[in-house]
Amino acid sequence: MKKFWRITRFSLKWLLLLILAYQLWIVAHLVFWKWSNPTETRFMSLRLDEMRTQNPKAELKYQWVDYQHISAHLKRAVVAAEDDRFMQHHGFDMRGIELALKKNQRKGASVAGGSSITQQLAKNLFLSPSRSYVRKAQEAVIALMIEFLWDKRRILEVYLNVVEWGNGVFGAEAAARHYYRVPASQIGPSAAARMAVMLPNPRQYEKAMPAWVVRHASRVQARMRYSQIP
Repeated sequence: MKKFWRITRFSLKWLLLLILAYQLWIVAHLVFWKWSNPTETRFMSLRLDEMRTQNPKAELKYQWVDYQHISAHLKRAVVAAEDDRFMQHHGFDMRGIELALKKNQRKGASVAGGSSITQQLAKNLFLSPSRSYVRKAQEAVIALMIEFLWDKRRILEVYLNVVEWGNGVFGAEAAARHYYRVPASQIGPSAAARMAVMLPNPRQYEKAMPAWVVRHASRVQARMRYSQIP
């Protein structure tokens, strides 16, 4: 019995050290990305692997563009659609989470997440689309790290550059050119709203946008003028 507890304590000690090392690895990346732009994210890597099972020569569409070269309409639309209290919270929109929980209770299923832009960015950079309490907890920890290390402008800049906007399409610049044949700086209000409402399910809406999503885009466009952005 003593041997069992000794082995258990030893295993737990190494597990904690591994967890700490992983958190420090994430912090190091975030510090580096505060000034240098990510060239790949966890989501990008997963999607590319998935695409290459069908086509070994598949490549992602991805081109970084600085914050000032992204249309203000697109910035406002994404904030209006995804996280309208982005400028007020510190990583977690508690009101949004509460509303999402109530909506899920009414529907009897998980139909709304309530994740902030910062939480979504944490997931895109380091984690996977899988759903579990462990992944959600890690997402929360990373979101706190991001909010502590970066300002809101950098958070929104990186988010708009790495979020998935279609099958193999990542970031505002690639999406603007893919859907509208213009750079991200030239996206107007209507196109911005339609791009923003794609984000919850971009690969599905890339093929066909349901009528209710089109109506949602109209509502987002109407709210954009009130969106606060860095």
